[in-house]
Amino acid sequence: MTTIAIVDDEPNILNALKRTLRRQGWNIVTYSDPLLALNELTELHFELIISDFRMPSMNGVELLLKLKKFRPDAIRIVLSGQSDMKAVLDAINKAEVYRFILKPWNDDELVMTLVNALKYADLLQENKQLAETVRLQRSKLEKQIAELKRLEKESPGITRVNFDKEGMIDLSDEYNAED
Repeated sequence: MTTIAIVDDEPNILNALKRTLRRQGWNIVTYSDPLLALNELTELHFELIISDFRMPSMNGVELLLKLKKFRPDAIRIVLSGQSDMKAVLDAINKAEVYRFILKPWNDDELVMTLVNALKYADLLQENKQLAETVRLQRSKLEKQIAELKRLEKESPGITRVNFDKEGMIDLSDEYNAED
């Protein structure tokens, strides 16, 4: 089950977000204190985190930066009632925020943003797995090529295969060589 963490110092905002997102079947965990969230979320697996930007003890970008160390693959979203352009740029550049959403939000747009963000995270994870598979296959292939070169150097022609007109392996030279 997908876990989404939400951090906002306003309980009404947390309740509204929970109501909006509950219908999606996601596991929603909420925190009204960013320090408590930081402490607990370092131990909890979550795919996406939404954080308010302005909170009393720590701003959202600081929180997301700290959590990024523990959950680098989690999608990060900032929710804010203010559209301070410097804050938006800091969030995007420093904490690699996926989206900056302004309060009040449109419920349908918010849900669609989260659905797209989770699909994006799945694609990133799949790309990492594919890149690792390619890396392992390339390493294996390099070892096989090195072994073929060693064998060819040791016994010239051993790695060459002759085919007949039907595409079958032609071993007639093998029998002639033994005569």
